[in-house]
Amino acid sequence: MSYLHIVMWRYIEMEVCLKQYLIVTKALADESRVRILKLLQAGELCVCQIQAVIGLGQSTISKHLSILKNAGLVEIRKDGIWIYHRVASRLENDYISVFLDSLSGWLNDDVQIEADRSRLKEILSIDLKDLCKR
Repeated sequence: MSYLHIVMWRYIEMEVCLKQYLIVTKALADESRVRILKLLQAGELCVCQIQAVIGLGQSTISKHLSILKNAGLVEIRKDGIWIYHRVASRLENDYISVFLDSLSGWLNDDVQIEADRSRLKEILSIDLKDLCKR
């Protein structure tokens, strides 16, 4: 391999790493998306459950989940008519694991995160069919 090929390969590798890093950090640069990820640390949830806790519209929650999914931070599971979202288990790059591991220890004493967790307990006691009819 020539010197030029090595230099080009290193440049492409650095560019890919930077892009991966930026995709993850941009996804985490929004309060609602961080709140969603903190909720998903408790387990998989459907959009209407997240919506009931966060208090945003269904389309807004779906857009946030799409950004998190595209960044590799969230995965989905389909079960009949239901689509469940969860924190990603297949980590597409090193930055995802670093941020998800860190996030699990961050913000746990935050007033908003504690309120979201409390509200989630209430929401999880409601039958999913009843909740999603609302």
